[in-house]
Amino acid sequence: MLPAPLPHPETSALPLGIALQSLRAYVFRCPSPVPVRTSFGIMHDRPALLVRAETTDGAIGWGEVWCNFPACGAEHRARLLDTVIAPVLLSTAFDSPQQAYAHATARTEVLALQTGEFGPLAQVIAGVDLALWDLCARRADLPLYRLLGGSKNTVPVYASGINPDAPLAVVQRMHAAGYRAFKLKIGFDDAQDLANLHAVREWLGPDLDVMADVNQAWSLDKAQNMLPQLASFNLAWLEEPLRADSSMAAWQQLKASATMPLAAGENMLGSQAFAQGIASGAFGVVQPDIAKWGGISGAWPVIESIRAQGLRYCPHFLGAGIGLMASAHVLAAAGGDGLLEVDANDNALRSLLAPPLAQVQDGCITLDALSGIGVEPDLEALAAACAGASAS
Repeated sequence: MLPAPLPHPETSALPLGIALQSLRAYVFRCPSPVPVRTSFGIMHDRPALLVRAETTDGAIGWGEVWCNFPACGAEHRARLLDTVIAPVLLSTAFDSPQQAYAHATARTEVLALQTGEFGPLAQVIAGVDLALWDLCARRADLPLYRLLGGSKNTVPVYASGINPDAPLAVVQRMHAAGYRAFKLKIGFDDAQDLANLHAVREWLGPDLDVMADVNQAWSLDKAQNMLPQLASFNLAWLEEPLRADSSMAAWQQLKASATMPLAAGENMLGSQAFAQGIASGAFGVVQPDIAKWGGISGAWPVIESIRAQGLRYCPHFLGAGIGLMASAHVLAAAGGDGLLEVDANDNALRSLLAPPLAQVQDGCITLDALSGIGVEPDLEALAAACAGASAS
């Protein structure tokens, strides 16, 4: 059964109106003992940009803005919130988060054209939108997934961000912690990539899910040459083997040769890009990141379209716990057979802000019955666990 349009009929009478009193950005950086490697860059620490929204009636909500790259991304986006997005939203009352999202997007469209900062502006608006939905759910005294029309509070998870150095040890550790699906980063050295996948698949056996993320590292020719070598690993999906700006024709050509589903979406920006991707038939798995584009207001129609086309909705996320818990609630509300992405690397900004991850049982977490996303950040504890925090 597909999720109903927002808001859910049972909760449509709840107060979703928003008159913001403040929007505050909190930047954190947590030391990373093991740098997180991708084919295009390395994260030497773990940044997070949290957004606190408060209305004139005292309701509070928390969101998170994607800020992994570039290295100064969190601070830059915090300034965008302070100087651009907050002034746009603090001056107007809104009937719902969707209306606030549409207003902020429309008011910054020309600025995005002028500056070329489509991504950063969209990311800040997305993080604010997450805060507004959390706020509305808290005010209604409902878990966010219930406000969105969901009823099931268990969410399947998979271990992600597994580096090419000694991935089997990470898989074994996460398996012992209750995970039953695992995604390896590849796109570095062909021999190493294949050896890593072989070792992991051999240890796990044939029944558990293994995925591979190329992080846009290959050309079409390279990807086509790699497909036969990947076929024996029975991958649940192959993620971003091509650059995100590759033509749909290139994706379709690759799909015609692939024995595993292709996955993409974290780098699609805007509803039109998702509509084209979904309509292309190239993707078996679609992965919008609600902290990177759309929040819930923008992404929900995309998620409905993914489900309506019989595709697998698996939210992308690699950040702190606020965005992760929001993603978990959205996945719970959307239903289907999707998996929640959970970074396997140590990150206090994730563990302190995502309590359900402390207990993964047979590949699933259970969402709390608390209102909103079920998280109240302890800023002092976060600052103590990390290198520090600054409030703008």
